[in-house]
Amino acid sequence: MEPTEVALLIVAGIGAGIVNGFAGGGSLITFPALIATGLSPVSANVTNSLSVVPGYAASVYGTRKDLAELVGDRRSAVWELIPVVIAGAGTGCALLLLAPARAFDFVVPFLVLGAAVILAFQDRLRAVVGHPQDLSPKRRRIALHAMAGAVSVYGGYFGAAMGVMMVAGLGLVIASTMARISALKNVISTTVGLTTVVVFALFGPVDWLAVAIVAPSTIAGGYSGARLARRLRSDVLRWIIVCFAVVVGVVLLVRAF
Repeated sequence: MEPTEVALLIVAGIGAGIVNGFAGGGSLITFPALIATGLSPVSANVTNSLSVVPGYAASVYGTRKDLAELVGDRRSAVWELIPVVIAGAGTGCALLLLAPARAFDFVVPFLVLGAAVILAFQDRLRAVVGHPQDLSPKRRRIALHAMAGAVSVYGGYFGAAMGVMMVAGLGLVIASTMARISALKNVISTTVGLTTVVVFALFGPVDWLAVAIVAPSTIAGGYSGARLARRLRSDVLRWIIVCFAVVVGVVLLVRAF
C-alpha cells in the first residue's frame, strides 16, 4: 500500500469515527476511501464493517453518562435488545455474502432518505402514531425491538447511515433528548459491528492491512464525535443528522443509478 493511500485511510477513519459518534453514516467516508485503494466493492464493504467497530465502542464510552441517564435502573432493557440486534446483524451479513447486491443497492438510498424524513418530521409523526409516553409499555417494548432488529439487518448488510435510521426510529418510541437517544444508538451499532466482525472474519474477503490502518483512527474520531454530541442542543443535533442523512442518501442514489 502506498503512503498516500495509508494517509487517506487514516484521515477517512478519523472522519468516520467523528461522524459515527454523533450522527452515524461514517461508513460513507471510509467505504469510498477503501475503494480508492483498489479493493473491490464487496471487499471494501466487508473491510469497512470491521474497521469502524472500534470507533463505535469509543462512542459508547464517550456517551456512557447519557446512556446511564436514559436507562436509569432499567439496564435489563438494553440487554434485552442484544439478542435481537445480533440476529438481525447476522441476517444482514448473510444477505451480503449470499444474495445479489445489485437489488439492495437500489433500496438503500431510499431507506436513508426515508430516515432523514422521519427524523426531520419526528414531532408531526408522533402526532399521528402517538407520543412515546402515550404508548403502553408493552407496545413501546415491541416497537423498540422490531425497529432495532430491522435496522440491524441493514447494518449487517451495509452500515452506512445505520445510525441515522437508528436515531430516527428510536426517537419515535423513546421520549428523551437526542444525546441520550444517540447513546443508545451507539450501543446497538457496536453490537451490530461486533457481529459483523465474527461473521466477516470467518467468511468475508477482509483486507486486514486496511483494517489495521482504519480501525485505530476511528477510535480517536469516535470518542471526539460522542463528546461533541453531548455539547449540542437536541434540535441542532437533529438537523445536523438530517442534513448528513440527505447527503448520504443522495450519494448512494447517484452510485446506484
